[in-house]
Amino acid sequence: MGRITEAVKHLIILNVLFFIAPQLIQGFDLQSLFALYFPKNPNFGFWQFLTHMFMHGGFAHILFNMYGLWAFGTPLEQMWGRNKFLFFYLSAGLGAGIIYTLVNYYQFNSVYDQLISIGLSASDIQNILESGNYNTQILEHISESDLSQLYATYHTPAVGASGAIYGILVAFGMAFPNAKLALIFFPVPISAKYFIPLIILSDLFFGITKYSVGNVAHFAHVGGAIIGFIIAWYWKKNQFNRWN
Repeated sequence: MGRITEAVKHLIILNVLFFIAPQLIQGFDLQSLFALYFPKNPNFGFWQFLTHMFMHGGFAHILFNMYGLWAFGTPLEQMWGRNKFLFFYLSAGLGAGIIYTLVNYYQFNSVYDQLISIGLSASDIQNILESGNYNTQILEHISESDLSQLYATYHTPAVGASGAIYGILVAFGMAFPNAKLALIFFPVPISAKYFIPLIILSDLFFGITKYSVGNVAHFAHVGGAIIGFIIAWYWKKNQFNRWN
């Protein structure tokens, strides 16, 4: 780790500013503008694929993400240089948002099509999405959990740099596979080449099975990891470091 590098420092400052601004300026609603909403939600904007990674849902959320950015991003910036690191970070965050939205879109449309197939109109479904109310006879054809998921997908925005951080984690594991990691919830040191794939597979499992505890965008994590792996693999294969 060592001394904080330039890009990492400025990214942390930017994230902190976005976090504290709404608390300092009353009535300044950044979330509805910059968080990543589902495309069919009226609050959605294409710029949110970029801006959502600078928004966070609470102190613990931003604390862990900024720690990960410092701890794992610093050696990568030292290896790649500022510009390549920034490109990598933003690409992983953008990819995370896009993949997360695509998965949500698929899951949303699957339930939406089921509702259409049992006779509901588009306006009926929109009323459910806006009010959360529905005729309980619908439950004879579709589960309550699927309806809840449909409603949550429509209304719940994604925030946080986690997708970009997962991209950084993958790149760190590829560059320093034998580095020993000992985290609070897993205090026994374990090599990066084992630990990082384990947490990514855990996210994939929780995302597919819906056993997640809390509101965690698992597919954003997986998406950032995928984009991070592709870029880091290409750069490593072509010896794309700061000196060329």
